[in-house]
Amino acid sequence: MLQAARGTVKPSQNFNATQDAEVLYKAMKGIGTDEDAILQLLVARSNAQRQQIKVAYKTQFGKDLVDTLKGELGGKFETLIVGLMAAPLAYDVSALRNAIKGAGTDEKVLVEILASRTPQQVKEIVAAYRKEYDDDLEEDISGDTSGHFKRLLVILLQGNRQSGVQGGNVEADAQVLFKAGEQKFGTDEQTFVTILGNRSAEHLRKVFDAYMKLAGFEMEESIKRETSGGLRDLLLAVVKCARSVPTYFAETLYYAMKGAGTDDDTLIRVMVTRSEVDLFDVRTEFRKLFACSLFSMIKGDTGGDYRKALLLLCGGDDA
Repeated sequence: MLQAARGTVKPSQNFNATQDAEVLYKAMKGIGTDEDAILQLLVARSNAQRQQIKVAYKTQFGKDLVDTLKGELGGKFETLIVGLMAAPLAYDVSALRNAIKGAGTDEKVLVEILASRTPQQVKEIVAAYRKEYDDDLEEDISGDTSGHFKRLLVILLQGNRQSGVQGGNVEADAQVLFKAGEQKFGTDEQTFVTILGNRSAEHLRKVFDAYMKLAGFEMEESIKRETSGGLRDLLLAVVKCARSVPTYFAETLYYAMKGAGTDDDTLIRVMVTRSEVDLFDVRTEFRKLFACSLFSMIKGDTGGDYRKALLLLCGGDDA
């Protein structure tokens, strides 16, 4: 996968986990904490290197680095730094767990993770969730959701999307979707759920083109008109991710910061999870779609060490 090189965070050259652990120890020793030293170091290391620093820290000082960071930092800055210290798979697993197990269900997290991860990543998440909590992720999500929203989540959880383009099915899929939505009084949601949940991204992109010719407008428009609530959000996320995952995350970041107040949970989650995957591409799409750069929007929407760390993760301005 060439995608790996599209992150803003790269492994540090001349990396020494023992030295890094010492720097962090000094930054947190005694009265007061050198937040700047902590963020400058951790944002400039890859996740794999941060895992090595955790081991080196415990080996040298007999203390858990993440627990120490939690004791020294606070607020959104703490949430961001602790997020960066988690291995990517463990981060997704705990985000899903918190989305289901808290008061109410955080549907936004379920939608974002399950719509944007590859089938292989989803399979790894399901296995890691079972190992970590001795629970079945599908059962937990099914117990917390309902209707066609639940059905589409369950389909995505199987991680069994077809691969490649089923040439003969492109037109047929487009027609079936058109009949299930625009041509019908009421909507046959199950058809949307089955086709959008099971076809590959390449196949779906061709279906969307064929659908556009048939219906005269984009698939997203139909979904907005024909569905509502969690199902609508999930179908839209699946369609957007089939078109372009970076574009989906650019929009997600924009709406997390747009208007009064900031959805910091979403901002942190996306910046943490995409920083080594495709944040360069997310930045590029952000600049194309909106009247400002991702960097400038973060700068205007956040403050303090939290802002400093986010801007370092962002890796530059596309003004």
